[in-house]
Amino acid sequence: MRERWVAVAIMAAAAGLSARPVAGQGGAAAAAPPRMPYVAVHDPVFVPVSKAVFAQDGDLVVGVARGKTAKAYLAADLWQHGSVDDQMPDGPIEVTWCNTCGTGAVFRAELNGRRLHFEYDSMMNGNEVHRDVETGSRWQQSTGEAIDGPLKGSTLKLYDFVLTTWKEWRTRYPNTQVLQPMPGYLERMDVIRGFMTRWRTGEGAAPDGSFSKDDRLRPRELIAGLAVGNETMAFQIAALQKTRVVNERLGGVPVVVIHQPASETTTAYEARVKDRVLRFDEANAGATSVVDRETHTTWNAYGLAVKGPLKGTQLKPLILIPAFWFAWSQFRPGTRLFSAAPPRRD
Repeated sequence: MRERWVAVAIMAAAAGLSARPVAGQGGAAAAAPPRMPYVAVHDPVFVPVSKAVFAQDGDLVVGVARGKTAKAYLAADLWQHGSVDDQMPDGPIEVTWCNTCGTGAVFRAELNGRRLHFEYDSMMNGNEVHRDVETGSRWQQSTGEAIDGPLKGSTLKLYDFVLTTWKEWRTRYPNTQVLQPMPGYLERMDVIRGFMTRWRTGEGAAPDGSFSKDDRLRPRELIAGLAVGNETMAFQIAALQKTRVVNERLGGVPVVVIHQPASETTTAYEARVKDRVLRFDEANAGATSVVDRETHTTWNAYGLAVKGPLKGTQLKPLILIPAFWFAWSQFRPGTRLFSAAPPRRD
């Protein structure tokens, strides 16, 4: 299998796929290590924390965990591939990243029991489209929906993940494994870090091809998007840096969104235990812990009660999608938006 994908990368380089336009790179790439083929990773190799000398504390990572297995994927590495096919204890996953629209998402890489592998196909509406190798169906990365091919109309299920920093992830999961960048891609990591610093400023217009007309935020404003039932809501990261705990109701479900500015980590949970609705406030300035108003239990930012009457209880996690505003709003017209501190309701 590994030999097959290495051959694919070589052929992609020969075909010039490494020259796929990337937002924000401009002419700076001329003095940088050469771009590598923009192809998915199908045979990922992982290393433990002790050997992850290529990872920096502030690097953003997409993290997944199930049971005793925890894995991290550096965003600066995903930026160069768009997709990683991998396996978790409960099944195959596809870890995705679209640098043009700022969207990161992890999906279950199977449909009706059939394993799917993905490759970059094209850009549509300012968002990547991936093609599965097995059926040739084309999938919109921002939504996980098949837009063409035999599986048209199908939607991949999201898989629990979090966008956070490498330091925060390895502190939380000291036995984590991290995807090792391949030669050539590793040498471009510092270049990509520079792109990502500029990429996170929120400046710039929506890319050609996008159809977003929602001007409530700047097109490239960073948001964390949440869907519950048939209702969606975007949480502006700049607003969360000021209001770090948000109590909301979405799709008829009470939810709490927690933002930890030091690690750029945003998490969301159903704000209830059994049938009891809880409302939360920061327990410290960094929102690394919160306290509920109803029982005065203290919880960490990952939904676990660590002190008080509900100690040991775990809130049900909800999956947030990091994205640029234009990407989230164009695929979810009419989405609700949290962009300023609401009046407190005690």
